[in-house]
Amino acid sequence: MLQKVCKRYRIMVGGNGLFYPVVGFASIVLFIYMSFGDVKFGFEEEVELAFVERNGTQFMVDGKAFYINGWNSYWLMVQSVDEYSRPRVREMLKAGAKMGLTVCRTWAFNDGDYNALQSSPGVFNEQAFKALDYVIAEARKHGIRLLLSLVNNLHAYGGKTQYVKWAWQEGVGLSSSNDSFFFDPSIRSYFKNYIKTILTRKNTITGLEYRNDPAIFGWELINEPRCMTDPSGDTLQDWIEEMSAFVKLIDKRHLVTIGLEGFYGPNDPKRLTVNPEDWASRLGSDFIRNSLISNIDFTSVHIYPDHWFHEQVSEDYIKFVSKWMLSHIEDGDKVLNKPVVFSEFGLSDINFTMPERKTMYKTILDISYKSAKKNRSGAGTLVWQFLVGGMQEFTDDFGIIPSEKTPIPSLFVEQSCRLAKVKGWSHKDKSFKQFC
Repeated sequence: MLQKVCKRYRIMVGGNGLFYPVVGFASIVLFIYMSFGDVKFGFEEEVELAFVERNGTQFMVDGKAFYINGWNSYWLMVQSVDEYSRPRVREMLKAGAKMGLTVCRTWAFNDGDYNALQSSPGVFNEQAFKALDYVIAEARKHGIRLLLSLVNNLHAYGGKTQYVKWAWQEGVGLSSSNDSFFFDPSIRSYFKNYIKTILTRKNTITGLEYRNDPAIFGWELINEPRCMTDPSGDTLQDWIEEMSAFVKLIDKRHLVTIGLEGFYGPNDPKRLTVNPEDWASRLGSDFIRNSLISNIDFTSVHIYPDHWFHEQVSEDYIKFVSKWMLSHIEDGDKVLNKPVVFSEFGLSDINFTMPERKTMYKTILDISYKSAKKNRSGAGTLVWQFLVGGMQEFTDDFGIIPSEKTPIPSLFVEQSCRLAKVKGWSHKDKSFKQFC
């Protein structure tokens, strides 16, 4: 999203809302259930996962519709490099499983930064790669599928800026502009090599190449792409077409998405009626045009009203969120014929109270649930972001620790339960079902 201090470097170089005072049965269940951290369940021993497929506007698993209730933990790989921090990853994935969550979005990149996966073009750190191996294997053990993002539009963990620096340092860069990432042939070659290396990596724990592992939900080309030097959108469109085709050439089994924020482009009438403000149509991205590309299987939308507007109250944000989500679900149903995942959302804990945050989160989950109940294209949500205790250096003003006794985590437990009731139980941890 715009600035967000690069989601406070993701953070490592990195009114009156309604309040629901009764936490409810699901909250009690969550508090008790999350307390038994050492209890072993059968799904931890051996989990058989099927590839997620697409049928029109719906995700499918084993022939049944699959709607997502999940989260973001961008930090899983970097916290798996060192032995002392690795337990945090297992704790987070175990917590997600206990909440009935099914998908986690995380970074499969760290370019030129501390403990970098790729230290220079085509040069990889095996220790960092083994960390990513661990994340994927551990997710599989807990029945969690991973949506893996391949590069950052922002500066955090290298991003497109690092690729441009590499090309410039090697004397082959066409421009020092960050947006040359999208049009410089040398940089495109760097990134294609990265894609190929990731997709064909053989996991040292599972023995599976990443492209053959159903624990991977799909590939996200880039987190929040923007190419502001070409507001027409042509440059980014060409890049998406080329990179999505390249991924599909190597990996025909996994789903591919772009990583869009959801802004309507300069020629779309919805730029005037749905976009947050005028600036949103001049970023070089175009939700409909980009998402129509044939090799893009599903599309994404982010939701950060407090960063997109200025001087509005929480009631206005709720109205915008509803309009924003329903508009994109309508697009998925009537224009794209593809699933729409709301792959990041949050409301700052700095400027908003817990009741206000809970109201917005509940609004988002309610709309997603109604979409699932009606078999519409709104295919699920991934909240930004979940952490475990003791991770102050990774948190931001959206961070949520599921094990803490606050009202928000219970919303996601409730969402798991009601999705299970209308779509069947999709999580491998069947023991959770008794609490719904």
